Amino acid sequence: MEVVVVALVALLVGAGAGFVLGSRRKESVEREERRRAEEEARLILERARREAESITQEARIRAKEELLQAKEKLEEEYRRKQEKLEEEYRHRREELQEKEKALARREGELARREGELEKKEGELEARSREIAGLREELARQQEELRGLIAEEKRKLEELAHLSEAEARELLLSRVEEEAREEAARVLMRVEAETKEEARRKAQEILALAISRCAAEFVTEKTVSVVPLPSEEMKGRIIGREGRNIRAFEAATGVDVLIDDTPEVVVLSCFNPIRREIARLAMERLVADGRIHPARIEEVVKKVEEEMETTIKETGEKAAFDVGVYGLHPELIKLLGKLRYRTSYGQNVLQHSLEVAFICGVMAGELGLDVKKAKRAGLLHDIGKAVDFEQEGPHALIGADLARKYGEDEEIVNAIAAHHEDVPAGSVLAILVQAADAVSGARPGARRELLETYIKRLQDLENIATSFNGVQKAYAIQAGREVRVIVDSGKIRDEEAILLARDIAKKIEEEMKFPGVIKVTVIRETRAVEYAK
Repeated sequence: MEVVVVALVALLVGAGAGFVLGSRRKESVEREERRRAEEEARLILERARREAESITQEARIRAKEELLQAKEKLEEEYRRKQEKLEEEYRHRREELQEKEKALARREGELARREGELEKKEGELEARSREIAGLREELARQQEELRGLIAEEKRKLEELAHLSEAEARELLLSRVEEEAREEAARVLMRVEAETKEEARRKAQEILALAISRCAAEFVTEKTVSVVPLPSEEMKGRIIGREGRNIRAFEAATGVDVLIDDTPEVVVLSCFNPIRREIARLAMERLVADGRIHPARIEEVVKKVEEEMETTIKETGEKAAFDVGVYGLHPELIKLLGKLRYRTSYGQNVLQHSLEVAFICGVMAGELGLDVKKAKRAGLLHDIGKAVDFEQEGPHALIGADLARKYGEDEEIVNAIAAHHEDVPAGSVLAILVQAADAVSGARPGARRELLETYIKRLQDLENIATSFNGVQKAYAIQAGREVRVIVDSGKIRDEEAILLARDIAKKIEEEMKFPGVIKVTVIRETRAVEYAK
C-alpha cells in the first residue's frame, strides 16, 4: 500500500514538473516568434519608407520634367507668335510703301492732268470766242436767207396763183393718193399670193392627212337581228301567254319584234347599249334553250356586268391606239359607249379615231401640239354617247362633259365649235372641224345614198324659203345647219327670232333626221351709194 502511495506521489510530482517545464518552453517559443514578427514588421516598414522616398523622388523629377516641357512649349509658342507678328509687320510695312509709291504716282498723274486741263481750258476759251463769231455770221446769213426765201415765195405765188398753204395741201394730197394706190396694189398682190399659198398648203396637208389615215369603218343598223335555229324557238321566246317576251322587254328595255320572217327575231331600241345587251342576252338564251323569266333576268344581269367591262376596255384600247393618256375614267367609259353609236350608218368610235389621226397629222405639219390635237379629235363626238339622254346639240353636250372631267379649255372649245355651235377659239378648233368633215365626207364612210342626201338638203332649203321675207337659204354642215338670209325691209330684228323658231318647228314636223339641225337667220341692212 505504501508502495502504491509512493508511486502515486512520484507520478504526481513528475507530472507537475513536466507541466512546469512545458509551460516555460511554450513561453520561450512565443517570445521567439514575437521577436521574429517584430523584426519582419521593422523590415517591412523600412522597405515601405524607402519605396515612399523613391516614389516621392520620381514624382519630383517627373514634375520638374513636365514643368520644363511646359516652359519650352510656352517659349516655342511665344517665339512663333513673335515671328508671325514680325512677318505681319513686314508685310504691312511693304504694303504701306507700295501705297505711298502709288499715291506718289497718282499725284504726278493728277499734276499732269491738271496741266492738260489748264491747256484745254485755254483752247476752249479760244474756240468759244471763234464760235461766237461764227454764230453772229450765221445769224446774219440766216436773216439774208429768210429775206431771199420770202422773195422767192412771193415770186412763186405770183407765178402759180397759189398760196403756200394751198401748195402744201395740194402736194400732200397728191403724195397721199399715190401712196394709197401703191399700197392697194401691193395689198391686192400680197392677198392673192397669200390666198393661193394658203389654199395650196391646205390641200397638201389635207391630202397627206387622208393618205396617212387607214382607219376602218363599221356600218351598223339601228336594229339588231338575232338568228334562230328553228321556228319553234319563237314560241319558246314568247312563252305561255307572252310572259317570257314581256319579262325580256322589261329586263332589257327593248322592243322584241317577232313577225313572219323565218328564223329571226328583231330587237329595236333607241338606246344602242340596251339593244346590244338585249342581243347578247337573246343569243345566250337561244343557245342555252332554257327560257323563263328567272333565267332571263339572270342572263340579262350577267350580260350587263360583262358589258360594263367591255365598254371600259374598248375605251381604254381606243385611247391607247391614238396615244391619248390621262383621260378621266368617265370619259373612257363614254368612249367605249361610242362603239355602239352610229351616225348615218357610220360607227362613231371609228369615226372619232379617224378624226384623231387626221388632226394629229395636220397638227404635225403645222408645227402644233400633236398630242393635244389627237386628244381633241378623239373627244370631239363624246357628246353622242349621251345625246339620246340629254337635250341639245351633241357638240355642246360633249364640251360640257369635257369641262366637267377636267379637260383643257382649248380642247373644250374645239369640241363645242366643231359644228360651229360656238365660235372657234383657236387653230385647234379649225383642225377638228376640217378633220371631222374629211372623215364624214370620205367615199364609203357613210351609207346614206347621194340622192337621199341631196334630197334632204333640198327639203331643208325649200322649207326655209317657203316663209315670207326669206331671200335665200343654204343647208350646210352635211345638213346639220341651215342658214337663212332674209330681206331686211320685210323682216325686223324681233321677227327674225320668231322666224327661226317657226322654221325649226316646221322642220321637226315635216322631216325625219338624226341629231339636231341648227337654224340661223341672217338679217343685214346695206347702204349703197355711187359717186359720179
